[in-house]
Amino acid sequence: MQADTGTGVELQPSREERQWAMFCHLSAMLMYCTAIGGFVAPLVIWLLKRDEMPFVADQGRETLNFQITTMLAIMACLALWLLILPLLVAGLVVAYHFVMTIIATVRSSEGVYYRYPICWRVIR
Repeated sequence: MQADTGTGVELQPSREERQWAMFCHLSAMLMYCTAIGGFVAPLVIWLLKRDEMPFVADQGRETLNFQITTMLAIMACLALWLLILPLLVAGLVVAYHFVMTIIATVRSSEGVYYRYPICWRVIR
């Protein structure tokens, strides 16, 4: 999917836009180093670039929504930590996050307006 300019001509995101979108997705991996870094870094990129780069605005929003969804799923699992099943589900959520973030990074570097499957889109 590409941006429509209203003239019926679809534009491919510029190389710079693709790079910033890729950084936005990739910076979510900071979640593994610092608990909140996976949300703060994409948020900063999105806030800085959303007005000048439509592709980054779209992909930044998507990244933030996915981070919110992932954090809520992990917090729900941790809240139920006494049961074995939530620990397994939390492990699956982390693995899913890792794989989907890599896929989103690659797709956005190709200029694709990527949408995470299983994502609650809070930010519009």
